[in-house]
Amino acid sequence: MKPFFFKKLTLPFILVSFFVSPFAFSASQAPALLKAKQDAEAKGYIFLTTHDEIVAGAKKEGKLRVMTGLEPPNSQPLINGFKQKYPFITDIQIEEIPGGPEAYRRILMEIKSGQTKGWDITFAYLDFIPEYIPYLMKHDIVGMAKQNVLKMDPRMVHPVERNMVSVTSSLTVVPYNRKLISDDKVPAKWEDFLKPEFKGRKFVTDVRPIQVAGLAPAWGLEKTLDFARKLAAQDPIWTRGATRTTTAVAVGEYSLYLGTNLGSINRAMGKDPTGNLKYKIIEPAPVRNVNGAMATLKAADHPHAALLWLEFLASPEGQEIIDKYEPLKASVFTPNSGIAQATRGKRLSVVDWDHFVKVEEYVAQIIAAYGFPKADK
Repeated sequence: MKPFFFKKLTLPFILVSFFVSPFAFSASQAPALLKAKQDAEAKGYIFLTTHDEIVAGAKKEGKLRVMTGLEPPNSQPLINGFKQKYPFITDIQIEEIPGGPEAYRRILMEIKSGQTKGWDITFAYLDFIPEYIPYLMKHDIVGMAKQNVLKMDPRMVHPVERNMVSVTSSLTVVPYNRKLISDDKVPAKWEDFLKPEFKGRKFVTDVRPIQVAGLAPAWGLEKTLDFARKLAAQDPIWTRGATRTTTAVAVGEYSLYLGTNLGSINRAMGKDPTGNLKYKIIEPAPVRNVNGAMATLKAADHPHAALLWLEFLASPEGQEIIDKYEPLKASVFTPNSGIAQATRGKRLSVVDWDHFVKVEEYVAQIIAAYGFPKADK
């Protein structure tokens, strides 16, 4: 009888252990989740504690309106992938913001005046980030990402504002025309641009030094400014506009360009029938982890669907789509992205969120160090 009695006790004991252990594990997580929610709400943020809660809200909304900084070819594949995951969001509209700063300034003015009613997500342009902040919904996205409520790398989210997400990155490279300058003569380090052989209109550089500003995180601002002064003393060819300049290098108008982003040079190489357009990655390689930011508008009608959209853009599926239709643009924080692979094992100068908000300050000081040059005509 004792063995039988033991068996009767063992089964319930096993069942209780089976059901209690997962509960104990989740309960151990609950205090951290609760604290994260309390901390967020104390600062005026919205913190949703489960992904199911976000999905349930999105089911009721069923729609989404997005203003994006991504190129048009991304839109339909992203919509298709998102609908496959969330088929109940049936009405999705994406508007690509065309042009440069002027277009983004116009959108910002419309946001401020309330003319963007009906839109859920906006793309915040680098130059105007502080002006967007009062008009954004205060979702604690970084908190929800850290607590695994939203499946995204928390490094993609602004650590202070907590509600802006960057899903793209860029890598600065040095394009050159190998018909005009051999591979072994191309600078191997940034200081090589200061050698005597590169003095006197031997390379081209942009009067808006966004790429040189990318060296400040690794070098510090003072060393970067000293480099800029010495660079100007080399009497380079001053230009404006990466696309036009890269094309000029490809056709042989210039031999060497300091510098542009890898995505742009990759597109240009695809259009170069001669195969003369090449590039070199120089260390420390400036990587911008932040290329503008996407965020939910305070006036959004579909905030839960907006959260799912931002999460999808940051997901492996979304990042794969971005890298396919806008090659070498997906985030460096995505392990298999083109930029992550290109920079693996290299010394980087990382323009993260902290440096991101200082970039315009860096650019202004570098322009002054250059001596306020004008683009050659």
